[in-house]
Amino acid sequence: MNLSRCLTFGMLFANLALTAGAQRSATPAGPAQPPLLGSLAGHPSWPAAKKASDVDTVDHLLASLYDVISGPAGKARDWDRFRSLFLPDGRLAVIRPDIQATRADPERKGDAVFLSPDMYVERDDTYFKTHGFFERSIANRVEEFGNLVHVWSTYESRRAEHDQPFARGVNSIQIVHAQGRFWLASVLWDEERSGLTLPEKYLK
Repeated sequence: MNLSRCLTFGMLFANLALTAGAQRSATPAGPAQPPLLGSLAGHPSWPAAKKASDVDTVDHLLASLYDVISGPAGKARDWDRFRSLFLPDGRLAVIRPDIQATRADPERKGDAVFLSPDMYVERDDTYFKTHGFFERSIANRVEEFGNLVHVWSTYESRRAEHDQPFARGVNSIQIVHAQGRFWLASVLWDEERSGLTLPEKYLK
């Protein structure tokens, strides 16, 4: 085979390779994968944080949680700000103890009442319209591993900002760090009552 024929075949193969590459590039990509079930991407309408400073540190996230639910009677809570602190599938839960029967009330078995952020709003919005409620942390114990954070937050609740507390207890708070910010995953709480007093170690 002479040199001119070699060059001709070489150019032919080069053109075929370029054509095949162009066809592969022009082939449309497959259908986009749906967001992973339960992921943040699966809730595109979930409200974003109102302020970066609400969610940029664990301390700020906790302060925002206590702040957004606190206020005098009739003060409208910023419920979109409240929702934005939580993962879309986050939960709040109150632990209810056994209650013995009295003349006025029947016996009640212990329970754990779990609420989504929307269910919490539906349950408590009417209460806040007619009752003052102020809650703050007394002490926070923070444990962290990777993007997982757990806070054992001792709280006290008041009906007016400078009243004596009418309730104290512990919020067990799970927090996740994702997409450059912190999110509330769950908040479970139980409070002092007859026979159950906060130990000194949870007050400092």
